[in-house]
Amino acid sequence: MKKKTDPKSTGTPASLGMRLRHARLVREMTLKQLASQVNCSESFLSKLENDAANPSLTMLHHLAKTLETSVSDLMSEDWAGDSPVMKPAQRHRKRFLQRNKKGGIELENLTWHHKGGLLQGDIHIIEPGVKSDALIEHQGEEMGYVLEGILELRIGEETWQLEAGDSFYFPSHLPHGYSNPGKSVTKVLWVNTPVTF
Repeated sequence: MKKKTDPKSTGTPASLGMRLRHARLVREMTLKQLASQVNCSESFLSKLENDAANPSLTMLHHLAKTLETSVSDLMSEDWAGDSPVMKPAQRHRKRFLQRNKKGGIELENLTWHHKGGLLQGDIHIIEPGVKSDALIEHQGEEMGYVLEGILELRIGEETWQLEAGDSFYFPSHLPHGYSNPGKSVTKVLWVNTPVTF
């Protein structure tokens, strides 16, 4: 009989703010130093560390890069992950609201997080009119499949409009971003290697 995995059985997970503060202190950086390097205010960074605000995906990437960690490690809830199966109720969801704008992006994890993982799958749920606030670049490869809605994908200087059923692939070192120019929610199955989010 297969052992059932209960993601809540590992105790109370550390919050994003707590992990962010820990990563900053390990790097022996002050709030002011980190805020300067990621181009945000000290007060906003303090709010992040106290879980009084949520960063955008782009800001989270900048923080992870500066702190020499990964978005995945900052957001990890230390799932047991001892089963190859993940039921819908076990999927962790993280919502990123855009600063000073309506709407946001939600990530629904399809893979268990574990140290040293080489691949991560998510469903990106992008509300109408929402776009990533800057182009990001990092090491790795990405591929995706549009499940529903319209996705405007920008890679470098080129932009493509994709619809349900379209797929894409690109090396992650190319500056990239995306938006939902449609009037309904867009859902994209997105796979990164190595683990990024």
